[in-house]
Amino acid sequence: MSAVRHVKLFRNGRNQAVRIPVEFELPGDEAILRREGDRLVLEPTRKRGLLALLETMQPVEEDFPEIEDRPPPAEKIF
Repeated sequence: MSAVRHVKLFRNGRNQAVRIPVEFELPGDEAILRREGDRLVLEPTRKRGLLALLETMQPVEEDFPEIEDRPPPAEKIF
């Protein structure tokens, strides 16, 4: 896979667009575009959702205190 590739720019309505070659495709259907001087940097967005957040977290190393697990008190239903 080549690290550099020339691409063509084209118009899509009022927007300028570039077709991304298959070897540079990004996952998902959204990306972040930012300008750094005269360069444009395109990067994939991070996954969203609870599972993605949990994947980024480190395990808890501390011990938790013992807690007596009693059932809740019974309720009277009339």
